[in-house]
Amino acid sequence: MPSSYIYMENALREEHSEEKKKSSRLEKRLKRILVIILLAIGAELCWLLLISPFMPLGTAEIVGIPGIDRRMVLAQAGINAHSSYMTLNAAEAEAALGNLYQVESARVIKHFPDSVRIILTGRQPAAMSLTMVEGRMAPVFLDRRGVVFKIGDDENLSRSVPLISGIFSEEPYLGLRLSPAYTAFLTNLERLHQSFPELLSAISEIGVRRKAYNGFDLVLYPRYEPVRIRASAELNEDVLRYMMLVIDVIVSQGIKVHEIDFRNGTASYTLKEGSSG
Repeated sequence: MPSSYIYMENALREEHSEEKKKSSRLEKRLKRILVIILLAIGAELCWLLLISPFMPLGTAEIVGIPGIDRRMVLAQAGINAHSSYMTLNAAEAEAALGNLYQVESARVIKHFPDSVRIILTGRQPAAMSLTMVEGRMAPVFLDRRGVVFKIGDDENLSRSVPLISGIFSEEPYLGLRLSPAYTAFLTNLERLHQSFPELLSAISEIGVRRKAYNGFDLVLYPRYEPVRIRASAELNEDVLRYMMLVIDVIVSQGIKVHEIDFRNGTASYTLKEGSSG
């Protein structure tokens, strides 16, 4: 065999061996890089899934009711320096916040991994009552569930809600909850206030008169006519329109009426003393 051929064959073998070594070194480097990447990903996942959710909350945002005490809200929701994403029970926090006299409803939204957003909806007035509070007459505002959520002058609220009387059996205080028996009545008032304010504006005051054994009736005082109206607790748009129609008819006929009773579904009236029908 010629020596030149043998030399070429050896050179090819050495070249192939060198390429194999280079390939092996590259493969080892790639494996190391891959291992490092996998370890980094594993460490990140471990931090995100196993460590960070159990660390104290980084941020807690409260929106919905301007000026409400932040510390009070967090304490009511059960959020403290040790609360974390995993330990905070959103449903329980929402239920607890709903017990605050200022709060109609609450939503607690957890954002992974370490923040929470609390959205509060404030109570809206269904009625106002002028009542003695701590020795002086003060406006007291109730929502549709019968919760006293504001005591004291508020010109904006006072102009926009109906005035009721006879609703309190004790001196009111913030957070007082009336008997559930009043819920339907107050809910109807709120609905009328929102949908038919012109009807309610024709009534200057609504008196609540408890029955001897159960329930209550209403005494309404029209704003522009000197007559008293007795009605059942089921106050709605149709009832109010019927009342206004009857009053208009009676006034147009010149009848001097002291009281009109709508409690039985039809109108009956009593005349003022000294007048005749």
